[in-house]
Amino acid sequence: MPTADIIVLGLGAMGSAAAYHLARRGVRVLGIEQYTPAHAQGSSHGRSRVIREAYFEHPDYVPLIQRAYELWRGLEREAGERLLVMTGGLMIGPESGVLVQGALTSARAHRLPHELITGEEVQRRFPPFRLQPSTVAVQEPNAGVLFPEACVRAHLDGAAAAGAALHFEESVRQWGVSGDRVEVTTSRGTYTAARLVITAGPWAPPVLRDLGLPLQVERNVMYWFTPLRNGETFAPERFPIYICEYRKDAFFYGFPALPDGSVKVAHHHSGELCTPETIRRDVGADEVARMRALLAALLPDAGGDLRQTATCMYTNTPDGHFIIDRHPRWNNVTMACGFSGHGFKFASVVGEVLADLALDGHTRHRIALFRLARFA
Repeated sequence: MPTADIIVLGLGAMGSAAAYHLARRGVRVLGIEQYTPAHAQGSSHGRSRVIREAYFEHPDYVPLIQRAYELWRGLEREAGERLLVMTGGLMIGPESGVLVQGALTSARAHRLPHELITGEEVQRRFPPFRLQPSTVAVQEPNAGVLFPEACVRAHLDGAAAAGAALHFEESVRQWGVSGDRVEVTTSRGTYTAARLVITAGPWAPPVLRDLGLPLQVERNVMYWFTPLRNGETFAPERFPIYICEYRKDAFFYGFPALPDGSVKVAHHHSGELCTPETIRRDVGADEVARMRALLAALLPDAGGDLRQTATCMYTNTPDGHFIIDRHPRWNNVTMACGFSGHGFKFASVVGEVLADLALDGHTRHRIALFRLARFA
C-alpha cells in the first residue's frame, strides 16, 4: 500500500506551504525534513524577510506577490499570529540603475501606487538616511516585513491540522520513479506515493542531479546592530524596508527595528559560493567592517553595537528567476528551487502553484518565467 498520495521533500518555506495547500485539498501528504521545524540551516530563517510589490526583477512577479499577500493574510488569520507588518518600502539608487528602473517598470505596468522621490526627500521623510544628491528612490506603500520562522511554523501547523504527516530529523537518501509510483528512501525507511514534490532549497543540486540544473549555492550574511542614537526613528511605523543599489549592480537591504530594538541589514549577494556541507558559518571581522563602512556612509545611526550575525544560503539560477515546473521526464514529480535570494515572500503562492501542478498538471498563475525549458 502507498504511504501517501503525495510526498513533499523539504519543509522549509516552499515545502511547508506546498504541504499546507495539498493537505487542505484533501490528499494524503507525507512531508519529510532533515532538520527540526523552522530551522536555521538553510534559507528560511533570519527573523525578518522583505515583502514588496513594485518588483524590480520583472513585472510578471507582481500578480504572484499580490496573490501571496492574500494568502499570507489568510494564513495569519488562521494561525491567530502576526506574520506580516506593513511598513512601506524604498528602492534607492541612481535613477538609471537596475533597481529604480525595474521598480518603476513594474509599478507602471501594473498601475501600482508609488512615488519617485529625490534623495533629499528620502532624508526629509526618513531622517536616518544619508544619500548622495544624485540618488532617487521609488517609494511604495505595499511593502513590509514577514516573520519567516513564524510563517513556516504556521504552514506546518495548518498542514498537520489538515491531516498531513510531517516527519522531521529524517534525511533523504534517494528517490526514484517506477511506473506510476515514486519511492523515497530515508534514514528511517522507504515510502511510496503517486506523486512527489521536491522543495530542497540549497540541497536541490544533489537531489536533482539527474537534471544538471545550472544552480549555484551562495553564502550570505545577515547582521543585527543596535542603533547609535535616535532608535525610535527606526520603529516600523516610521521607517520602511529598503533596498539600496549603492554602486552598479551592488545592493544591500534592511529593515525597521525589531521588537528588541536591533536593526537588521545585509548585502544582497556575496559572491562566495558554497554547498550546505561547506558553508562557512563564522563571520569575519573584515565582513563586519565592510558592513559598518557601508552604514557609516548611507545609514550612520544604524551602526551601533553588533548584536548578532547569521549566515544563510541563496540557491541562484543564471538569470535570477525561480525554477517551478514538473520534471521533464516524470509528470508525477514537481519541483521548486533556485529562488536566488528573493523567494521567501512568494512561499504562500508557490505552495498553491505546486499543489496545482502536482494535482492538475497546470496552474492559473503565470509561471512561464520559471519554466525549466529556458535552460534547454
